[in-house]
Amino acid sequence: MCTTTCFAWWSRLLADDGRPGSQSPSALSRRAFLATAVAPVLAAGCATVAPTPSGTTWALLESALSMDLHAHPALFPSLASNTFEGHCQRAAGGGVKLISLAAVADSPLLSRTPSGGLHATREPSPGELFASTWRQLDVLVARSGAAGMSLVRRADELGIPTTIPVRGLLAVEGCDFLEGRVDRIAHAHERGVRSLQLVHYRVNELGDIQTEPPRHHGLTPFGREAVREMNRLGIVVDVAHATFDVVKGAVESTSRPLILSHSNIQDGSGWARFITAEHARLVAETGGVIGAMPIILRRRGDDIDGYVNYISRLVDVVGIDHVGIGTDMDGIGPGAIFTSYARWPSLAAALLDRGYRADDVAKILGGNFQRVLQAVAA
Repeated sequence: MCTTTCFAWWSRLLADDGRPGSQSPSALSRRAFLATAVAPVLAAGCATVAPTPSGTTWALLESALSMDLHAHPALFPSLASNTFEGHCQRAAGGGVKLISLAAVADSPLLSRTPSGGLHATREPSPGELFASTWRQLDVLVARSGAAGMSLVRRADELGIPTTIPVRGLLAVEGCDFLEGRVDRIAHAHERGVRSLQLVHYRVNELGDIQTEPPRHHGLTPFGREAVREMNRLGIVVDVAHATFDVVKGAVESTSRPLILSHSNIQDGSGWARFITAEHARLVAETGGVIGAMPIILRRRGDDIDGYVNYISRLVDVVGIDHVGIGTDMDGIGPGAIFTSYARWPSLAAALLDRGYRADDVAKILGGNFQRVLQAVAA
């Protein structure tokens, strides 16, 4: 998710405990940090539209409610491919209507392994991850406000696709900020968070992760309680990064559809973050959605056609009604093949060229995720 530079940046932020007269020369006050966070934002706002496609593709994009299930636009400077404002402009020009804006709960703990993977290097101090998560949400709220991006709190706020600008949906990647307290889910809901991913790169109090040996061997009792509380409050439960056994526990515990916001069916590369067909079907059985992730480990560059191959493999496994798009924008790093929302029309065109009907492309681009949001809110 983050490079070493990114984690150092967050560590510097967390060095400030918020008290007046802090003695740390590297400490950043909350006010100063937010001022820095919004400084790159330009005055034009998200409504600025870049050159648009024409013909069948644009007609589809105008009618579709395109949504990105998982993104970190400009949140981590070392991974950012654009400013927050730049991402907004390109999303508007590309026909994207909703972007899930994800804070990363365990980011202060993460570092690279010698092989380039990510893992937690230590256990957090009490309150550390809650404070970090809230500060990241502050950044996302401040940047979206400065860019003229409204934040969705209810599914019915999405409105008619052709009349709304680009909007944001607050999310958190990893429930580490809960620190074993289920009441913090309600705090997150009050804060405006509408999607919570159970785990990330740290084995936390809820369950195991794909990239570490199992410790809990599934979803913990606390994890099951957390899923039920998210259902009660109308928060989307995201099982990305979770092991098969954790997903199975979430399926057993939920009364609402799940999402797995960013992954792909295993492709022979052996990457732990990809999932089996059985894993994907568990999510689909809840009425949920798997977000296809634009990363191709054996190829690099702007390979939209290769990305469509991954999308098609998911469609073959779970059906057209259970596939979406989860770009992990500004979270993948050098392996990303989709680093600008200006390419969204190219993705739509590639799906049409592959033989998908326009209504099915609209489902993949966001219609399926919209259905999940409405079901969770209900």
